[in-house]
Amino acid sequence: MSTTTTEELSATTLLRFATAGSVDDGKSTLVGRLLHDSKSVLADQLEAVEHASRSRGQDTPDLALLTDGLRAEREQGITIDVAYRYFATPRRRFILADTPGHVQYTRNMVTGASTAELTVILVDARNGVVEQTRRHAAIAALLRVPHAVLAVNKMDLVDYRESVFAAIAEEFTAYATDLGVPEVTAIPISALAGDNVVEASANMDWYGGPTVLEHLETVPVSHDLSHCHARLPVQYVIRPQTADHPDYRGYAGQIAAGSFRVGESVTVLPSGRTSKISGIDLLGRPVAVAWTAQSVTVLLEDDIDISRGDLIVPAKDAPATTQDIEATVCHVADQPLTVGHRVLLKHGTRTVKAIVKDIPSRLTLDDLSLHPHPGQLVANDIGRVKVRTAERLPVDSYADSRRTGSFILIDPADGTTLTAGMVGESFASPEPVRDESEDDGWDF
Repeated sequence: MSTTTTEELSATTLLRFATAGSVDDGKSTLVGRLLHDSKSVLADQLEAVEHASRSRGQDTPDLALLTDGLRAEREQGITIDVAYRYFATPRRRFILADTPGHVQYTRNMVTGASTAELTVILVDARNGVVEQTRRHAAIAALLRVPHAVLAVNKMDLVDYRESVFAAIAEEFTAYATDLGVPEVTAIPISALAGDNVVEASANMDWYGGPTVLEHLETVPVSHDLSHCHARLPVQYVIRPQTADHPDYRGYAGQIAAGSFRVGESVTVLPSGRTSKISGIDLLGRPVAVAWTAQSVTVLLEDDIDISRGDLIVPAKDAPATTQDIEATVCHVADQPLTVGHRVLLKHGTRTVKAIVKDIPSRLTLDDLSLHPHPGQLVANDIGRVKVRTAERLPVDSYADSRRTGSFILIDPADGTTLTAGMVGESFASPEPVRDESEDDGWDF
């Protein structure tokens, strides 16, 4: 268990985490139990859940109803959309994403876990590790979520047997280690009964580790982003041209990573022009330094042609620009992604035309083997792709920056999101990519 002290975990510490698992593994019940037992549920919310539970003939409140907000979710007893919940304890604040379990909604897990620092993957103790468990572990590894919790749920239905928990924990940990998941913490729980969720279970005295909430409160979360590659995607150019600000030209956006300081030399990509930061405005006031997640307006000493989609970076730490991007992707659309597919690629605030030049491999989840050159990816497939863009883009490796190392592919016909991509190497080692000089359609 972590030795982090209460003093080190101030009330301002924030943890973003996501829950995932197969259908009926009890994700929503676990989230409901966390909210209920940590006293994070308002009285009228609990009363509404109790009323809904009684109307369905249940003697006790169905805590899953605290998160299953869509009417279809309540009627079917499943999670369809990503349900975001915000709660806090005296030690930490939390943003929680409860993601769906059905295979056809796997794309929503990508959305929920893309900004998470921890993923809770539930497994039904009666069923053990199933294909969807492996898929969620693969996505967590692909998205480089730094911490993973294996919550072996419904231990009450297997008589709280340690041997059942140990076998599942061993199988999952071995699989996750092969994927490159850096840390796995296994916890035996019963979300319905409350065992090891917030309070330690008297039914599993053989388990000496933390409860789910204890682990969430004490897992190390690094907010020291000073060593990250500083990146500012420009969202808007501000030129008020008023009597008070006749010559004001600012470049507004949310800092994706790192920090920027007044007087720092910067490069604007993809043009490569350089300048120095003459000022930074934050919430209408000048500041000397700004960092990740702050929305700022940067002013430069030189008048440079900058527009939405450009990237401001430190001059000494500028990424290379390229038209050829190779990445690991999770295909989220119902229509397949095929070699030669003409798409739009959205990277940060920039959207450009692109062509899928090759699909070197598709990952087989059972044994983590690679199927070479499948020709297409279908819904929920994970694989490698090579894309050529119409314009040069400044992309980072996803291992270095989750924000500027990611992109999405979009259908130019109707705007449908096709694929979520992570640039660079991953647990799925790329096959050799053939050099295709021919293409049909857009010629770059």
